Amino acid sequence: MELEDIFFSTSEYVQTHTGNKVSRQSTLCGSQNIILNGKNIIMGESMIRGDLANVRMGQYCILSKQSVIRPPFKKFAKGVAFFPLHVGDHVFIGENSVVNAAVVGSYVYIGKNCVIGRRCILKDCCMIADNTVLPPETVVSPFTVYSGSPGHCIEELPEAMQDLMIDYTKSFYQHYIPDKDASGVNQLSIASRK
Repeated sequence: MELEDIFFSTSEYVQTHTGNKVSRQSTLCGSQNIILNGKNIIMGESMIRGDLANVRMGQYCILSKQSVIRPPFKKFAKGVAFFPLHVGDHVFIGENSVVNAAVVGSYVYIGKNCVIGRRCILKDCCMIADNTVLPPETVVSPFTVYSGSPGHCIEELPEAMQDLMIDYTKSFYQHYIPDKDASGVNQLSIASRK
């Protein structure tokens, strides 16, 4: 099934030389600690908390509107320590989701309105259904679907999950295209009249 085109305003997004499309409406705290490996989409009103610890995202990661990526923390007698967060390749994070995991593997689908508790480990090729709450330190096995509050395994995924996520994220990226700017159209029509 082919995805429909999603248009975005070129004035609202910054496109990097590595192909990242980052909304000006998003918040990247501690941007010097955030590494986007290329062809990622960071939508409006989303937040990455690089001010707490390093955040590294692989390629073809999609962070939907109003989602938050926050490095995990652990409480100690002398205070709180934050740890780096690594997100693999071909990861989709749905709207209004909060990810506080230790590791998010590659080929992972996280639905809308999810809460991924602190220091959770999401292995490669797993899926978190919409409205799921994972308790802290949950380990999600490969090729499983977690759902509910608290989240638990409800079914297994096909072995083609990796290929499905590669196709989905690449297609999403290719169909996330700049809207034709009205001023550009006007200038083109003016130039053609001369």
